[in-house]
Amino acid sequence: MNSEPGTRDTRAPRRALALTLASGAAGAAVVLVSSGQTWAEGSAAAAGGTLAVDASGNAVSGLPSALALVGLAALVAVFAVRRTGRRVVSAVLALSGAGATATALVGAADTAALESAAAEATGLTQVAVTGVSHTAWPWVCAVGGLLLLTAGVVALAYGGRWPAMSGRYERSGPRRERRGREGESGTGGGAAGREERPEEMWKALDRGEDPT
Repeated sequence: MNSEPGTRDTRAPRRALALTLASGAAGAAVVLVSSGQTWAEGSAAAAGGTLAVDASGNAVSGLPSALALVGLAALVAVFAVRRTGRRVVSAVLALSGAGATATALVGAADTAALESAAAEATGLTQVAVTGVSHTAWPWVCAVGGLLLLTAGVVALAYGGRWPAMSGRYERSGPRRERRGREGESGTGGGAAGREERPEEMWKALDRGEDPT
């Protein structure tokens, strides 16, 4: 009975990590895909007839796509930094999702991009667009932004208990110190001299160590 709280404490960060990865990656993908789809459609008068025009999400606003890329970069950076840096990056991830959601909701009723598309298609500066309709893609984009926001919030809550990716290089320091002490106690300066040779430096790089 006493082990259950500890088990929950161990599993919670792992589940939060999986949720952050899945939610962040899926959210960025949804925003990027939906931003390239048609958000608005209509008809413009041209040469005595009508011309069908449409506007994609990127034409309505480039912010959702840009924020999705920022969020994706922040999602990767969450696991490369620690402590304060991780909290800052997690906050950027959350803000990217919130911004993508807000701009998608605003763009769901936008007609300016459709009017610009009509003007470009007809060659006229001002064109009346009729029969305007909006698709569901702005709302799909907003859902993607919410997924990014969720990933950022979870990272803020549990990120301090996740591991970082820099452990390999931090472990190389003690190994170099041990080799240095062995060289001083055993062969004197010979080991240090060999470590400074170019071929030894390349071997150290192959082992994932920093010869500098």
